[in-house]
Amino acid sequence: MEKMEHVLMSVTDISIIIFEYIGVAVILWAGIRGITHYVRRKEDARMVLARGLAAGLEFKMGSEILRTVIVRNFSEIGMVAGIILLRAVLAFLIHWEIRNEQ
Repeated sequence: MEKMEHVLMSVTDISIIIFEYIGVAVILWAGIRGITHYVRRKEDARMVLARGLAAGLEFKMGSEILRTVIVRNFSEIGMVAGIILLRAVLAFLIHWEIRNEQ
């Protein structure tokens, strides 16, 4: 049983890191695309940036949800819940802005 827990912890740690890096990469890519669209005076610059930020936040939120698997005490749970709540609010606001732009 202890070995299975170790495997679960290892897989979860690796998955969290992968999701974090993907989220950062998506946000960076969206920022670069948003800047290039803005410089070229394209009308959809805000939409490109907003969609990319929303997608990146989804990956980052996924990593925080995975992090709940490995928390050991209630103070960590509260911190992870706060981060998830903050990212969910940010994602909601970005999706709301996207809907208003369309």
